[in-house]
Amino acid sequence: IQLVESGGGLVQPGGSLRLSCAASGFTFSKCHMRWYLQAPGKERELVAVITSAGDTTDYADSVKGRFTISRDNAKNTVYLQMNSLKPEDTAVYYCSTYVSPNWYWGQGTQVTVSS
Repeated sequence: IQLVESGGGLVQPGGSLRLSCAASGFTFSKCHMRWYLQAPGKERELVAVITSAGDTTDYADSVKGRFTISRDNAKNTVYLQMNSLKPEDTAVYYCSTYVSPNWYWGQGTQVTVSS
């Protein structure tokens, strides 16, 4: 099972980024997918969740109205569209999924919001 994130980078406050997570090694269309972030010196926290069919999403309060999680089951890819970025969004972003009996994580992609 592999999860490979991409799309991070340096962006100014108010800017946008779109993260991607390419999945392989499991039946992607049957698994809920999650995005997490981990800021320097802090614990990893859940940002967004999308169900296997993509029909239900949920977000941390800190990103509601700014971030959108989506997926393309034909491409085995989950996305995180991040708009109106703030300096406090600076973190490493990870995608994750649960395939019994384990949780799986990607290597992460760095997002830095700074002027």
